[in-house]
Amino acid sequence: MKEIKIGILGFGTVGVGVVEGIQKNGALMAERTGIYPVVAKIADLDITTDRGITVPDGVLTTDAMSVIADDQIDLIAELIGGTTVARTFMLEALKQGKPVVTANKALLAEHGAELYKVAQENKTGIYYEAAVGGGIPILLAQRTGLVGNQIESIYGILNGTCNYILTRMELEGLPFDEILADAQKLGYAETPPDLDIDGIDTAHKTTILASMAYGTPVPISVVATKGIRALSGQEISNADALGYRIKLLAIIKNKGGKVELSVEPTLVPKTHMTASVNDSFNAVFVKGDLVGDTMYYGRGAGSLPTGSAVIADLMEAAADQSNKVGAPVGIHMMLQKEAVEYCAAGAIEKCCYIRIVEGDLKEAATILKKHGIDTRLIEESTSIILTQKAKESAFVAAMKELNGAIRLRLENFE
Repeated sequence: MKEIKIGILGFGTVGVGVVEGIQKNGALMAERTGIYPVVAKIADLDITTDRGITVPDGVLTTDAMSVIADDQIDLIAELIGGTTVARTFMLEALKQGKPVVTANKALLAEHGAELYKVAQENKTGIYYEAAVGGGIPILLAQRTGLVGNQIESIYGILNGTCNYILTRMELEGLPFDEILADAQKLGYAETPPDLDIDGIDTAHKTTILASMAYGTPVPISVVATKGIRALSGQEISNADALGYRIKLLAIIKNKGGKVELSVEPTLVPKTHMTASVNDSFNAVFVKGDLVGDTMYYGRGAGSLPTGSAVIADLMEAAADQSNKVGAPVGIHMMLQKEAVEYCAAGAIEKCCYIRIVEGDLKEAATILKKHGIDTRLIEESTSIILTQKAKESAFVAAMKELNGAIRLRLENFE
């Protein structure tokens, strides 16, 4: 039985989940893999607060660099978060040839190109399953079960905070601000909640999914991003009456060799599987050219679900290290190509829901037509127009003439 010694940087929610998971099921992991995981060191600026679990004396330290430099430590789990100190620690570990497991989607989204190359140069790995979808093994599915597929599209509900808010707004009819306050009390939303409700957290995860799907680090700047901050109960009610639900949806499509990436509140048909994803759950809907449609569902956040994903990466990293794999598949898949071609935000084609706030519906339809946007449904009782597909640039131009009209994307998963 081989023993693997782990150094954890960051003893917050996820770090606690990792330690608790290893304490609970470490022997089970050893039976299944022949590798026994041992948490040898934990670094955090606060080593006095009671986290509800007990660790042996001498394990806790405030010196993260000493953990990285310790020759007895085989693997590093970076669970600090952020893009500054965490980047420094990760680069140092990689340069020492130590594999790094991380849940840090922001760091990978903003500095992935640099980090993957450093890992490759030092013949080691970054393992990042927990960075997308919490406990859902979506990246594992991409690099193993779907490895023989060209990925045609990915639709993701990737932020549990937003999904929780949207679910309660629909089911209870409560205002956004009241539910957001509840989400913060329950620990679903950060304070401030901007990264969640403005779609930035989802955009970070979108870049990682797209990077693996298309073989190159995707810059966050190419993801057209809108959040749910301005969404009203009126739109949720109207969508429901029309047979739709509103979800903050990550959308990735390969359209004729150009990759389209966006994050925005979107009307999805109640008959589609994504519509049934409620509360803080996440789901990722992937279409491959061979396999067709597949869907992955589970807890998108939380101490133990995310800790489960980190533990899976730790065990994979340990096995790769034992087998002298060097840079693993998860690095190679991110560095297959120098670049891909992206679809400009204005060129993205979509259908839309538009609620006219001022003016006549027929006049509004005429304005849309002038900009090359055809309508497919006009609901006079609610002043709603559903459009045919048109370019985002055409919608932007038309909206300037529609005096405060409300617009949301509508996706039929064609």
